[in-house]
Amino acid sequence: MSRYLGTCLCGAVALEVEGGITSIIHCHCSKCRKASGTAYATNGFIQRSGFRITRGEELIQRFESTPGRYRYFCGQCGSPLYSENSADPSRLRLRLGILDSEITERPMSHNFVTSKACWEDLDAQLPRYEAYEPGR
Repeated sequence: MSRYLGTCLCGAVALEVEGGITSIIHCHCSKCRKASGTAYATNGFIQRSGFRITRGEELIQRFESTPGRYRYFCGQCGSPLYSENSADPSRLRLRLGILDSEITERPMSHNFVTSKACWEDLDAQLPRYEAYEPGR
């Protein structure tokens, strides 16, 4: 069984996931772009029964983005953590960027691409660097 660990940017919130991550997607919808401040958010489903906050639960804040859908984030550094949908109480949608562990699962698709940022080119052949770009 898989076991993944994660923390927010400031490290005040820590979490643990027991079990696999399913339906991993890169979501380009405007809500995910705004919530992440990036071109897209990479999310995957986990079973609520295998999810545990191990540190900083008192710091977690939530925002109801649409009725019955809540986005959870660290109230100290603002890192998005996970979301829940009252229509699907057995699962949570985890923001994979908070994981510190390597995962074995991989994304299956880019979703809501008609809502993608106008500057996002999914097939761009941009230079790749191990750290900052030269001259920075």
